[in-house]
Amino acid sequence: MLSLPAELTHRQANSVLAVLLQGLRAENGSQAVVNASALQVFDTSALAVLLECRRQMLATQKTFAVQGLPSALTGMAVLYGVDTLLAAPTA
Repeated sequence: MLSLPAELTHRQANSVLAVLLQGLRAENGSQAVVNASALQVFDTSALAVLLECRRQMLATQKTFAVQGLPSALTGMAVLYGVDTLLAAPTA
């Protein structure tokens, strides 16, 4: 499982996305999970990064989920109607 950094804004989006995609592609298994619990400073770019990770993983036949999404980012995801796309993994 990969983790997001403490800060993910427009400034860091491209580099974080590149690192995440490289790591997610290297992981074995059919599910890709990102831990967002360290995330403290973010903007809507964080959602864009996570949604692009999801798109890339679905293209490789992997499911994608985010765990530990901060409540403010969850609120943004709900506002934009993408919260179900970033659902926490189920057991």
